[in-house]
Amino acid sequence: MNQNPTSEPTTEQRKKPARRRSSRGLVKIFGLGGMGEIGKNMYGIQYKQEIVVIDCGVKFPGRDMPGVDYIIPNIEYLLQHKDQVKGIFITHGHEDHIGGLPFILKELNVPVYGAPLTIGLIRSKLDEHRLLATAQLHVIQDDTVIALDALKVRFYRTSHSIPDAFGVVVDTPIGPVVHTGDFKFDFSPEDKPADLYKMAKLGEDGVLALLADSTNSEKPGFSPSEKVVGRAINTTFGKCRGRILFATFASNVHRLQQVVEAAIEHRRKIAVIGRSMEKVFDIGQELGYIRLPEGMLIDVRDVDRYLDEEIVIICTGSQGEPNAALSRIASGSHKYIQIQPGDTVIFSSSPIPGNTQNINQSIDRLLRAGAHVIYGSIVDIHTSGHGCQEDLKLMLRLMKPKFFIPIHGEYRMLVQHAALAEKIGIPRSDIHLMGIGDTLTISRTEARRGSPIPAGEVFVNGSMPGGLDRSILDERRKLSDSGLIIVVAALDKERMQVLAGPDIVSRGFVYIRDSGALIAQAEAVLRRVIKRLSDREVRSVNVWKKEFADALHSFFESKLQRSPEILTVISEVEPD
Repeated sequence: MNQNPTSEPTTEQRKKPARRRSSRGLVKIFGLGGMGEIGKNMYGIQYKQEIVVIDCGVKFPGRDMPGVDYIIPNIEYLLQHKDQVKGIFITHGHEDHIGGLPFILKELNVPVYGAPLTIGLIRSKLDEHRLLATAQLHVIQDDTVIALDALKVRFYRTSHSIPDAFGVVVDTPIGPVVHTGDFKFDFSPEDKPADLYKMAKLGEDGVLALLADSTNSEKPGFSPSEKVVGRAINTTFGKCRGRILFATFASNVHRLQQVVEAAIEHRRKIAVIGRSMEKVFDIGQELGYIRLPEGMLIDVRDVDRYLDEEIVIICTGSQGEPNAALSRIASGSHKYIQIQPGDTVIFSSSPIPGNTQNINQSIDRLLRAGAHVIYGSIVDIHTSGHGCQEDLKLMLRLMKPKFFIPIHGEYRMLVQHAALAEKIGIPRSDIHLMGIGDTLTISRTEARRGSPIPAGEVFVNGSMPGGLDRSILDERRKLSDSGLIIVVAALDKERMQVLAGPDIVSRGFVYIRDSGALIAQAEAVLRRVIKRLSDREVRSVNVWKKEFADALHSFFESKLQRSPEILTVISEVEPD
């Protein structure tokens, strides 16, 4: 088997379009993330003994997931077929497409393929996790072809909100399966243009199945060009008289370059705050995607040496993340930067579902501190990197797939994308809405649902190996909702009699000093339980713990119509 990238397909390969290939065998398509949700994109294409994986992202936790840092895909199926996984092919460098790699590669160390900027971002991420030495990273270009045994993987350039975004083509013996990656049609892009010729040629030769981004399927029209945002940023900078704080995603390299160009135009120095932002700036400059004059970038500690109208601060925190630079500035806890009257803060991103409350809190704090705040509903200083309805229809027209699978979106978005496909002539029977763990088995002429595979969510808490079990998350949620009562007692192991206690400690349930009568009643309930257990000569400590917990649950429920989690600590003491 040859897994080394090659620059061009051979003449023999060019002469074999999809429609002329052998129809033997079946292709299986499945999703381990990104179907019915925004985030943790991960998809598989399997033919016989080969599996090609596309993307490996994270999803960020909701407010109801205390202690969870990231959510990553469950890869049990891939681990069961570890020898068949030939590589992970990354479409672009956003977190919902690369963020899972540091956790997944610990269990499944297979080759990873991506464009130069994508691999640069991955390399930095893996270095943080001390995985760089063992990682198998391969840089691909527009004309790269990776030949496996029965499969072949190639690429085509798309337009997105980050440079080096690609669609992935997996050539199978019965026809190509195409994954669009995240895309829109931008005819005046900030970066290299999308390869419309390759897309049209794929459709002309025949696409067996298309997996396409559905994020903006509910929005009519075309997604605006990045050029529109660049002009809006420049105009906004021209109206600002004090310092400018510009918050965006660290990985939105196009936007960072637009800020640089506006800063050059208005003679402002740039300071960068936030570890991820600093890393992306370094990688972007190294690869030539961020271009700024020498001496323009200054250390944040030197900001006060310049006039307010000479400063732009680029920072993380556009989603209101509690530990991001802008959130710390808004709360007054940043070491070097505090908000002062005359500052203008610009939010240049769309809220990720679930983050709206955090963003609004951050905006309120900034306004209270005296800043002028510009965000999406006031001035249009952001455009999506995902195509709207007309972009999606154009992609479908170009690709002309036999079978269509909407991906990358919440369920209503997948449904809307399916409706768009049906409107342009794809039969409803050839459109397949899939969920995480569903499989679709495809021949040249038909597609059928197969048996589901193990799938779901893995909760990551720091660097904890194996992730968090859902039962632990449920316990945390209960504790945050109901609080905790701790019962402490010492028991004579020989005679099973209480030597000390029971004492009750409350954490997050009731305030002990204001609830003395209630706690005294609860302790009286426990003393009755102890007498009953002693009279019955019950010798099992586990039974004692259960009886304590049951009695307190009933007591608090009757008194307060709510009950906390109850932890019983019984120390068994050896007799003298």
